[in-house]
Amino acid sequence: MGQGLNTGRVAGVLLHPTSLPSGRLDADAYRWVDWLAQAGLRVWQMLPLGVPLVGLSPYQCASAFAINPGLFAGGVSGSDDATAFSVWYESQRHWVDDYALFMVLKQQFAGQEWTAWPGALRQREPQAMAQVRSEHAAAISALIQEQYRCYCQWQDLRQYATQQGVALFGDMPIFVAYDSADVWAHPELFLLNADGEAEWVTGVPPDYFSETGQRWGNPHYHWERMEQTDFQWWRQRLEYHFAFFDLVRIDHFRGLAASWMIPASEPTAINGYWQNVPGDAMLASIQAALGDLPLVAEDLGVITPDVTALRDKYALPGMSVLQFSFDHFEDNPHKPQNVRENTVYYTGTHDNDTLLGWFNSLDAAMQQHVLQSLAITEVSALTTAMLDTVFASNALLALVPLQDLLQLDNAARMNVPGTVDGNWQWRFQWSQLPENLASVLHESLLHHQRLGNTPP
Repeated sequence: MGQGLNTGRVAGVLLHPTSLPSGRLDADAYRWVDWLAQAGLRVWQMLPLGVPLVGLSPYQCASAFAINPGLFAGGVSGSDDATAFSVWYESQRHWVDDYALFMVLKQQFAGQEWTAWPGALRQREPQAMAQVRSEHAAAISALIQEQYRCYCQWQDLRQYATQQGVALFGDMPIFVAYDSADVWAHPELFLLNADGEAEWVTGVPPDYFSETGQRWGNPHYHWERMEQTDFQWWRQRLEYHFAFFDLVRIDHFRGLAASWMIPASEPTAINGYWQNVPGDAMLASIQAALGDLPLVAEDLGVITPDVTALRDKYALPGMSVLQFSFDHFEDNPHKPQNVRENTVYYTGTHDNDTLLGWFNSLDAAMQQHVLQSLAITEVSALTTAMLDTVFASNALLALVPLQDLLQLDNAARMNVPGTVDGNWQWRFQWSQLPENLASVLHESLLHHQRLGNTPP
């Protein structure tokens, strides 16, 4: 399953670094890797690591490449090896120079969107850019050095995780924020008008869950231009992600087959149309350059045959979620008996409620149906039964949010899609992990043959 996880049947935990007790990649991160290894859990999945611009959401960031230095304790320290820095910088200057400039200008203009900057800077006129580089040389250099140190500290953690038999599983939003270094530096790669404004924005159409659909507001890619450059920007983006992770999830994978085009003037996602996307050509180009791609396709929601065909052409694992399985449609791909081997099977994702929160929100009849489906009679057995169901499935990778391992309720929910306040804030404390939890999990994973080819 994916090039980055050739370890047989395994299980892992979904936990963003901000949910560690310290909220940072410090000693807690190493202790967490130790705990995963002790429990026989072979994968640590997290959310995107980018620099949030508004609020805490890791899905709207200042750059498609930059790492959030706030994830590292006490600022970012690291190697002073000038040669190593030079090698890294030469391979990453295609984005890091623009990112540093962008962040310096954001600070200079009190956080305003780049479209509100003076015209010469908005349009990156050479004289104006040269002046900024000259006046803010020290700040720009510091931001570049900071990104290098983030990279170095992460490599130390990744190496340690590898030694402990734990693979790191990352997440990449398919679209980028409009107010980002990427759009400012490369407007030609996005569908923008002459003033740099988005003419079309992203989202998904109305469905069973939302009468007006979801209007995300990201700019669409100018796929024709992307293709003319042999998808260089995408290749560089994925290559940098692969330097951080053993496996990478592409969020909203269906957007590589077709994307929902919403006129920027529309307040909702109702009025739009599907536009085909050359995702096949892109994946073929990147695979030719980089070899087999350690990607996971987030293929949740209403998925059409072209999306499935694209996923399967590149042998990418898809996703299934046990919480979505309790309906009366026998062909539901989330039902345990329908889950394929090349799948990541979740109890729930970061967008779902916790298992207890979800169950408590159901009406009495539905609660009874869930208990019957799991062949249990008591709510107290719910979490164990759900974990056993996911672990027993055909899926090569079973993933569980830590909140579900700890049997926490709605108060521990990570994110409520479509809302802004109160998300991305949950943290656990070490005292919440029962002393015997690792050994209980190890026993369960051994029973379900989920310790991989070389158990830790």
